Amino acid sequence: MVEFKVVINDIKNGKSHQVQVSGHHANSLIGKKIGDEVDGIFVQLPGYKLILTGGTDKTGFPMRKDFPGMGRRRLLLSKSKGFKSKEKGLRRKKSIRGNTINQDIVQINMKVAKYSSKSIDKLIIKEKKDEKEIKKEEEK
Repeated sequence: MVEFKVVINDIKNGKSHQVQVSGHHANSLIGKKIGDEVDGIFVQLPGYKLILTGGTDKTGFPMRKDFPGMGRRRLLLSKSKGFKSKEKGLRRKKSIRGNTINQDIVQINMKVAKYSSKSIDKLIIKEKKDEKEIKKEEEK
């Protein structure tokens, strides 16, 4: 079963929130590309619209918007995402992941495109409280 850590960037407040997504919501994110708009219901934020901005795979390699597909490949990069050169004109081969989400992706980055009437803080705090209550019941 697929499980993702989704980092949601709230542009208005300048805060980021991390949410665990698994089950059929995680399966519905597979096949989406960077730049696609996703409904917030997939990450427990009903009424929100989110834009995929990137992510990393299980070994930590970043996703790039301009590299199509799901695979990982070593590319010759100059100063850009995935490589920051200290000298002018320096290029290096780095491993990069494609722009499509698959089972190897662990973290997905998103930003809010359309807000709902409820705040993100309240919705996510509610989810965390529910998880804590479930853990306490399991311990008993």
